[in-house]
Amino acid sequence: MALSVEDLKLMQGLAQRITATHPRLVNSDASYGELAWNWGRTGGEGEHRLWFSGGELVAWGRAELPRRVRRNDGSVKDITAAYLAYQVAPGHAELVDEVIGWYATTAPGVERSVLPAADDAHALGRWAAHGYEPDAPDAWSQLNERELTEVEEPSLPAGFSFRTAAEVTPEAVVQAQVDAWAPTSYTASSYLGVRRAPGYRADLHVLVEAPDGTMACSAIMWLDEVNATVEFEPVGTHPGHRRQGLARAMVLHGLRLAAAAGARHATVACMGESVPARELYYSAGFRAFSRDAPLVKRR
Repeated sequence: MALSVEDLKLMQGLAQRITATHPRLVNSDASYGELAWNWGRTGGEGEHRLWFSGGELVAWGRAELPRRVRRNDGSVKDITAAYLAYQVAPGHAELVDEVIGWYATTAPGVERSVLPAADDAHALGRWAAHGYEPDAPDAWSQLNERELTEVEEPSLPAGFSFRTAAEVTPEAVVQAQVDAWAPTSYTASSYLGVRRAPGYRADLHVLVEAPDGTMACSAIMWLDEVNATVEFEPVGTHPGHRRQGLARAMVLHGLRLAAAAGARHATVACMGESVPARELYYSAGFRAFSRDAPLVKRR
């Protein structure tokens, strides 16, 4: 059964509570914005389970199972392993074993991967006790952060201009995502789902338009009003417009928009081994904050 928007809001609420008290324990794919982005673009597909205590959500797991994905270039990608996104409230650490057990019964007989937070010593110990080992050294991601004081004014090359999703057509917004991440399974239907996701704001979905009308790069910002923090996810640039400073200018422009909307803090994730992405965010004032610890259990 697909994840409902009501359950998604509960999961986002848990993310907000953990962000407020234990921000280094917010797993990959378990942040306020990442939850919304993944739900929107996939339609909430996959298996999931929620755990409650006293009527309050305290843990959840969402498993992506083996499947075939069709991409915009006509190719297909067969995903043969399972992946788990999950979150457990720090006061209910005993539920980590229940999440691990549920994952094993939900995805039996296949390779299973998971991305707990590197600072979550208890969870790392429990996953190891169940036979999970470190995954490939390039599989980890890094979360970067910065405060929104004194954000540099961005500058674009002549002929380029800033836009928001509220100002351009949905077709242009979708094409910007497709161009940046081709080959991809992202479609107009995916974007409709993203627009329905709790927290999506078209005025915080920023783009850079090239002189020929192409959307050269784009980024969605997810504003967590409870914690006054904004998260960039995703950020992408058209291959024909890279290395021109456009993404840096867009990120700075987005930071200024987010500050005007009430944010005081910002985050953005990147693959840990991706030097260009990391240097982009460092050049916009971000610094490393936390990382995940990819684990896998082979067949």
